[in-house]
Amino acid sequence: MYMAQLRNFWGYLMESSKFKKSAVKRFKKIAIDKVRWRSLIAVAFLFWNFSGLATFAAPQDNMPPSSIEPYLNRVKEQITEFTLDNGLKFIVLENHDAPVISFVTYANVGGVDEPDGKTGVAHFLEHLAFKGTKKIGTTNYRAEAKELKKLDRLFGDIQQARESGDNAKIAKLSDDFAAVQSAASKYVKQNEYGNIVDTAGGVGLNAATSADYTSYFYSFPANKLELWMSLESERFLQPVFREFYKEKQVILEERRLRTDNSPIGKMIEEFLDTSFTTHPYKRPVIGYQEDINNLTRDDVRKFFQAYYAPNNLTMAIAGDVDPQAVENLAQTYFGRFKAQPQVATVDKPEPPQTETREVTVEFPSQPWYLEGYHIPALSHPDYAVYEVISELLSSGRTSRLYKSLVEEKQVALSAQGFSGFPGDKYPNLMMVYALTAPGISIDELAIALRAEIELLKSEPVKSTELEQVKTQLKAGLLRTLDSNMGMARILAEYHAKTGDWRNIFNELTKLETITTEDIQRVAKKTFTAENRTIGRLLPSS
Repeated sequence: MYMAQLRNFWGYLMESSKFKKSAVKRFKKIAIDKVRWRSLIAVAFLFWNFSGLATFAAPQDNMPPSSIEPYLNRVKEQITEFTLDNGLKFIVLENHDAPVISFVTYANVGGVDEPDGKTGVAHFLEHLAFKGTKKIGTTNYRAEAKELKKLDRLFGDIQQARESGDNAKIAKLSDDFAAVQSAASKYVKQNEYGNIVDTAGGVGLNAATSADYTSYFYSFPANKLELWMSLESERFLQPVFREFYKEKQVILEERRLRTDNSPIGKMIEEFLDTSFTTHPYKRPVIGYQEDINNLTRDDVRKFFQAYYAPNNLTMAIAGDVDPQAVENLAQTYFGRFKAQPQVATVDKPEPPQTETREVTVEFPSQPWYLEGYHIPALSHPDYAVYEVISELLSSGRTSRLYKSLVEEKQVALSAQGFSGFPGDKYPNLMMVYALTAPGISIDELAIALRAEIELLKSEPVKSTELEQVKTQLKAGLLRTLDSNMGMARILAEYHAKTGDWRNIFNELTKLETITTEDIQRVAKKTFTAENRTIGRLLPSS
């Protein structure tokens, strides 16, 4: 039973907080470094390493330290960048090892940017981005557009009828709505966008929405660069949010699966809502059910117009390309986008926590125990220290939590910790959690877990242990650089979050400077009762 819950936890995290970022950022290995259950390694690896993607002549994990910096310098020399007059940024990594190109469109917008009462709109937009344009996905856009307008009008009428409680009118309008929806569907060419990509040899067509960002990605043979330019510019220049109401039902079902009917999903949603009082990190990326139900196509359109501005997008292209050809084509296809004012950022800072918070969720489940501590954003000088602490706690079977709680004390079946939850663009959480072993109470597990955290405050980490962790983190960083897609993702993310893609290469320098005193200093500041949120997932009584 607990393995099924581990899989559910993984699924929830991938959908809600999008730990996909851990596969391409800073020191982490493939996404499993955030939730490193050995039974999920193969799934996570496949998730991040799409078939057909070219790899670099990547360094081995045991590369001598003296060779790492020259290797990274060679990678940096392959990178060029340019910005169009409308503000759209392009980062190009030239790698001729294989005739393949990977593309990432990174929109610097996620769940945190949604208006109150409109949660889930960023994730909704991700779904609709695959529905096509005025030319792709339809047999007759003019006729289809008329039906789509009718649907929007009928949906508004149904909402008004529900507010007034007029059941007869609701029934009549619902019948009309179904008829118009059927008429609109006759014009739809299902999955035409994806079929074009597949036919041209594209692989890995997908997208991800997180609290911090939304990204769209796939790979093409090297001779399809212009096709990507055409397809990607069209779908973000003239999107048609067709099949909106059908997709709404898909998303509502996704929410029921990941949250409402999932003990871990429900626990995480309640835990975040307790940990944050003001900042929108408290809200689920998939959205609240009521908000999803009430979203309109106009809500999605307004959100798109506000946040998919060219100066809020980063295009990362890695592979067998000529940078000058990329720039020329980008001017042709993406230069058509109109410049817009600077996009608004989140202005709801989370106030300091002053006392322990607790939340308990009862659900048919194995017992889980969680603790969260507020930490600063990715841009903070100490953020690398938190990554080292995460690795100390959770670096597989050699980690402190695993050795102590699972092997020695045998109070847990699994125990992990990580930073950057549910995002890291803004101050966020370091979270630790564990699944109780049979016959062990939540309280016994909590005492054992807390003891390991307290050790970070009371005892300096041995230099040998610190060096081992640094080596693991270096290897993880290098592994993120061994594929076109991995490089494209991480370059786009670091540019958007830190203002310069070069900052990813500065991480090794930061890592080398971290001392045992830094770890103890940060631990004492962070792991306090006042800064702690406790979550308990208990079986239903």
